[in-house]
Amino acid sequence: MAEFRSDIESFVSREAVEACVSVGVRERAPVSGIRYSAFVDPSGGSADSMTLAIGHEHDDVAILDAVREVRPPFSPEDVVSEFAALLKSYRVTEVTGDRYAGEWPRERFDVHDVKYEVAAKPKSDLYRDLLPAINSRKVDLLDHPKLVAQLCSLERRTARGGRDSIDHAPNGHDDVANCVAGLVAALAVGASSYDSSLAWVGGPGLDGDWGWVAPPPTVDVRKQLIEQAARRRRWDPQRGWH
Repeated sequence: MAEFRSDIESFVSREAVEACVSVGVRERAPVSGIRYSAFVDPSGGSADSMTLAIGHEHDDVAILDAVREVRPPFSPEDVVSEFAALLKSYRVTEVTGDRYAGEWPRERFDVHDVKYEVAAKPKSDLYRDLLPAINSRKVDLLDHPKLVAQLCSLERRTARGGRDSIDHAPNGHDDVANCVAGLVAALAVGASSYDSSLAWVGGPGLDGDWGWVAPPPTVDVRKQLIEQAARRRRWDPQRGWH
């Protein structure tokens, strides 16, 4: 087991995360012509929440459209059924998820004609790749207080060999944050433009003293139209979007 030094640092500042939040937008309804992706963080239903994030990419920005969290205790089969229905409403037939849940997520999603793909990277690497997207405002988050809280509570620990590990604090939770980080990775936002290592990160960064942060993006009329459509529609597990 790797030995860790005592230098534990905050992963990202609250100011950086909140700068990426679309205030007042809690969900964006599916829009015709947009290709959506999804990431799920499975759980057996006894200890951790099971979470799902759905989103799309537009102009190299990862836009989060929907988040679901089911807290334990719950029936994994029932949650998979509920998640599959929501995925299909966004025309998503393939979902990426954690590799450590074994074969049951693949088998259960397959029952609902949704293909389950194992994530290529572990959770810590997903967070590492998420950081430059947040600091450069290449991600558009929903107004989801638990998501913001979990992202801001992540900790970065450095092993004696110099390897960084990013995870929640002891006794903490990061199920919502994990599925959003996985979604951003699946959308491959900024993959060719940013150094995803943490070597360039000196700290929070929004004040300009601890690292470079891109200027705010220009107004996107298409994005505004999508958000207006989302506010007019609501999802119901029994009735669908209405």
